[in-house]
Amino acid sequence: MSKKKKTFDAVKMMREIRYKISSETVNMTFDELKKYIETRLKQSGLKPIGQ
Repeated sequence: MSKKKKTFDAVKMMREIRYKISSETVNMTFDELKKYIETRLKQSGLKPIGQ
């Protein structure tokens, strides 16, 4: 049985996104982090869970 070549690697993408977010938020206070998340949610157009 041959292995199918991946066209999309979800684990790699998630690690890249996590690294980018971590590098952007590494020295933020809790309040700065909350503001960062609120801003990113507004830019994405997504609603927070439960709203």
